[in-house]
Amino acid sequence: MTSYAVVIPTLARDTLADCLAALAAATGPRPEQIVLVDDRPGPAAGAGALEYPLGVLGDLRARTVVLHSGGRGPAAARNTGLRAVTAPWTAFLDDDVQVGPHWCDQLVQDLTEAAPDTGAVQGVIAVPLPGERRPTDWERATAGLARARWITADMAYRTEALKQVGGFDERFTRAFREDADLALRVLGAGWRIRQGRRTTRHPVRPASRWVSLTQQRGNADDALMCRLHGPDWWEKAVAPRGRIRRHAAVTAAAAAALALAAAGRPRAAALAGLGWAAGTAEFAWARIAPGPRTRYEVTTMLVTSALIPPAATWHRLSGAWRHRNAPAWQEVAA
Repeated sequence: MTSYAVVIPTLARDTLADCLAALAAATGPRPEQIVLVDDRPGPAAGAGALEYPLGVLGDLRARTVVLHSGGRGPAAARNTGLRAVTAPWTAFLDDDVQVGPHWCDQLVQDLTEAAPDTGAVQGVIAVPLPGERRPTDWERATAGLARARWITADMAYRTEALKQVGGFDERFTRAFREDADLALRVLGAGWRIRQGRRTTRHPVRPASRWVSLTQQRGNADDALMCRLHGPDWWEKAVAPRGRIRRHAAVTAAAAAALALAAAGRPRAAALAGLGWAAGTAEFAWARIAPGPRTRYEVTTMLVTSALIPPAATWHRLSGAWRHRNAPAWQEVAA
């Protein structure tokens, strides 16, 4: 029988108890190990096992170890867990997912059916959305995970393949693009990645109304992806290209309007300002139209749609500068 370990990076959020309870309740061959990696920074991380909801694991608690990665991000946390794994397969779960009732059975079936050159098998992600209204912008963004390639919300890798490519690139300090980068390196090493049949539920977690703005930091990670995998990395990773070019154009129009106004050229400034207003309005409507259109949602979309283009442009440019000479991860890891 194929044996496997489960690695779960966590910030000890409230969702962790449901994640562990679902894993404990799943039928089928049990994981050889469960490695829980606390990625909170500083001494607050892990005063002891009592602060983790390990009781919900039942008999799996004896197979569970808690490690600490020092707040360096989910990629570094998963590498910390990987170093403790002895099983031939490593299944990564996020701490805000809930595996299906037959997940262990289905996972072992996925792994047993994997050909010798299969380096990873992805789970099926289901994102429940409200049925009584249109989903919000944040809910639609989370629902996109169901269509994403290679996301580590539920992803099983051959431990051998992970160690061959040096694990996750720890320069990706957010939960963004580190999974695509790893998959591209595994594929580049000659392994295949296929879709499995097991299903994992990914609820939409509560978020601040400014979450779309803070997510623009991921544009710096896109710059790192471009440096590591070339300008066509979007196609290689089967990832949506996003709106960075439009954001840059809208930001340039705003900057031009301000500069022209300061130079005493009001007509040219007005034209540039009109371009900024048109671009911002198009972006806002693209986000408002499919949503619930409540006052709260519309207000949030209007404000963030004005702030996102310059934020996205700034993070992309700063990321390009910061990672301009970034070497391959295997060189860094070595």
